[in-house]
Amino acid sequence: MEIHEALYTTRMMRRMRKDPIPLDVQNRILDAAIRAPNGGNTQRWHFLAVDDPATKQELAELYRECRAREYRDIAAGALGTTRHDSEAHAATMRKIKASGDHFAAHFAEIPLLLFVFAIDDHGGANIYPAIWSALLAARAEGVGGVITTVLRYEADTVLKLLGVPEGEGWEMTAMLAMGYPLGRWGVAANRRPVHEVSSRNRWGSPIGTTTAGPLWDFPED
Repeated sequence: MEIHEALYTTRMMRRMRKDPIPLDVQNRILDAAIRAPNGGNTQRWHFLAVDDPATKQELAELYRECRAREYRDIAAGALGTTRHDSEAHAATMRKIKASGDHFAAHFAEIPLLLFVFAIDDHGGANIYPAIWSALLAARAEGVGGVITTVLRYEADTVLKLLGVPEGEGWEMTAMLAMGYPLGRWGVAANRRPVHEVSSRNRWGSPIGTTTAGPLWDFPED
């Protein structure tokens, strides 16, 4: 796959088929992830793949509880407010909410849950490149994915459920849900253009270029 196609069309896929992801495909995704740059090549990460139905069912119930807590925090303003208040953004958020509801309802059916752990990771500086590499590699395999941190509301429960060693400093960074998508790939076009979110030399100074839309077009089927 051409690199720009992967970069422009790798987006969050919350609606997935039940078909299992073959082990060789999973291995290629993980092998790409561990090639990501990390400080001092310390590789202080661990990837825990979950496909056991009983474990997924337990996690599904926990996920729905955590998601309810997240929405209560959003409603209370505990997670901050968005700067976007346009009607278009509101419509986008309604779509995301709907796909999130589907994701939560079908959580136990997701083929692969990939939990990502790290030690002393300086805000994710080392682990997030690996996470993004995993998602790009998955895209090249036709596998969709979504990052979620919702389960961190019950991180201790998750660590205990998954048998993560205690006292070694492991922290759950995120969970990747992976499966063959029901939807179609496409360029994420609903982004504020570069010149609106970038500066040069000092905050607020023009970046020096303007773009009207995506600079790479994904050929639609």
